Amino acid sequence: MGQNGSMSQGALEFDEQQESADATLTVSQLIDEINGSLADRFGRGVWVSGEIKGFRPAAGKHLYFDLVEERNGQRAVISVAFFMGVQTRLRPKLARANLELADGVKVRIFGTLDMYAPTGRVSFKMNDLDPRFTLGDLAAQREDVIRRLQATGRFAANQETYLAPVPLNVGLVTSIDSAAYNDFVKHLDTAGIGFRVVELDARMQGEECPGMVSAGIRRFGARGDIDVIVVIRGGGSKNDLAWFDNEQIALAIMDSPLPVLTGIGHEIDRHIADDVAYESFKTPTAVADRLIEQVLAFREDAESVWDAITARVASVVDAGSGQLDGIAHRIARATRAVVERSDERLSGSAGRLAPLAASVVNQALTRTATAQQRLVVATRTHVSRATARLDSAENHVRLLDPVHTLARGWSITRNGKGNVVRSVADTSPGDALVTTVADGTIRSTVQGTNP
Repeated sequence: MGQNGSMSQGALEFDEQQESADATLTVSQLIDEINGSLADRFGRGVWVSGEIKGFRPAAGKHLYFDLVEERNGQRAVISVAFFMGVQTRLRPKLARANLELADGVKVRIFGTLDMYAPTGRVSFKMNDLDPRFTLGDLAAQREDVIRRLQATGRFAANQETYLAPVPLNVGLVTSIDSAAYNDFVKHLDTAGIGFRVVELDARMQGEECPGMVSAGIRRFGARGDIDVIVVIRGGGSKNDLAWFDNEQIALAIMDSPLPVLTGIGHEIDRHIADDVAYESFKTPTAVADRLIEQVLAFREDAESVWDAITARVASVVDAGSGQLDGIAHRIARATRAVVERSDERLSGSAGRLAPLAASVVNQALTRTATAQQRLVVATRTHVSRATARLDSAENHVRLLDPVHTLARGWSITRNGKGNVVRSVADTSPGDALVTTVADGTIRSTVQGTNP
């Protein structure tokens, strides 16, 4: 610039030459060039793998989500457009693999790159996907979790817990008001037994699922009024049910002092939660059936024991009555025989001892009276002894009834495996005990022992 503020002739000539030498593209032309370069570089499309984030399903609409890769603390993201027509075309393929797209699912998808002119953003237009990649990733994650859990040495810990013979107090972890919840509760109600169900609402899929389910299991395990913990949900896709391969849920089940029954709602696949649980079932209704059968089996056993006690008492009473009748008959026969022999001796002696008849008769009568008195005394003694044996047998049978033993203040204590505790050597500090008294059961933990 000159001193008067105007541009010099040399500078103007340079700018004009530069503008004529460089081509200038419009924005749309630049975007077309970029898209052309992308098409030249990647041809008809490219396969890309990553984890779905920001997925929001919407029926009958185009879907958009991010495909994310986390590596070495770095995060790479590309936007994906999943158009409605492609959704319709791929729906059967997803159904055959029993998969659903959702946040956290790792996928391998095929598509083309495109810069969208109105926003200036490069997106990946999804045209296909590989279900085997997702299924393989789920299987690999499951095997990795199983290896870590087995390394703890406590994989089957919950299967060694004690299931109460009458598990009426149920801690239920599920999504409240779901079909699984309603099926389970209604099935218990129809049994007419009187189950008490304590519910804890939890998400049964998604990123909140492991934390909520494991917290519910641990909370019930810390209570003293629960007999068994039940975890149920309805059916779903493989990736929905794969949340029950989560290590956090498995550890909560393994650490639980109470037996955990699972009914994840699947017909074929098993999950890690099933493997570490006390027992697993295909449906929530099947879990309810297991609890009902447990109570009915106990009731049947109790009735059988009572019938056996009643039969034993009747048998002892009948035997005592038979013995008493036999003794009475033998005494009667002996009395008649003695009298008859005495009469015969008296008749034979009468002719030979006429002079002494009166004396002999008097002596015979005296001996007869004495014999009769002894027989009466003997009869009473036999009857008293037989009655005493009968009363003793009846009392002994009555004492066999455990209800009377418990009512006198006695109790029966079992350890976590259901074995009766007969010595301090049968327990260790920290052991869970179940004590049966006359009107119920008491749960306790061993603080220490004093030999």
